[in-house]
Amino acid sequence: MSKRIRAGTLSGLTALTAAGLALGTVLAAPAGAAAPRTPGFLSAADLPPHPGSPWTAGKVTAGASPDVEVDRCLGKALGDGRDSWYRDFRTDVDTSARQVSVELTSVSAAKGRLSRVEHDIRSCPAWIEQADPETEATLKDYGKLNVEEGAHVYGLHTETSWGATDIRLLSVGRDGTTVTVVDWGQLGGFGDAPVEAFKKTTVTAVRKLH
Repeated sequence: MSKRIRAGTLSGLTALTAAGLALGTVLAAPAGAAAPRTPGFLSAADLPPHPGSPWTAGKVTAGASPDVEVDRCLGKALGDGRDSWYRDFRTDVDTSARQVSVELTSVSAAKGRLSRVEHDIRSCPAWIEQADPETEATLKDYGKLNVEEGAHVYGLHTETSWGATDIRLLSVGRDGTTVTVVDWGQLGGFGDAPVEAFKKTTVTAVRKLH
């Protein structure tokens, strides 16, 4: 299903660093409680194969990814760094990816987090276009995936008035109290996006959480 959204009254940034996901605050753990276990993460081999370059994986790092903090599409959702971890991936060309996982205090909180992520991803195009009238944004919903407590895949394409285009694949999934987001992007359009391979990557990411 393709969803075309023009600028409304929302605000945001442009292109791949556009739009904002506001998530609920993670509740503090009780005093003396054990630190949350680090979730499992994707490896470089789990990413959609790139024809021009192998993937390189960064280390799994606790806290907020600096790139996520400035990304209005994921920043408020995943950028506070509490009980969260991230791993960046890159190629030698224009393609990069990131996985961010957050451990919530309860299943109910995790369900709410996932729902809010999905809601705000769907709002991304309007935020992008309001921030920059020279940019058009289109969202595609690639559907749900049957893995653990579920996952959902989206595609976000942006094109400027001078012809610059970017394609981004985003997925969010949950296993128990852990929510994970996988974010893949490169220059190009929907036809350049490895959707089926990214779905497999998403399934792997959720299965590896615990």
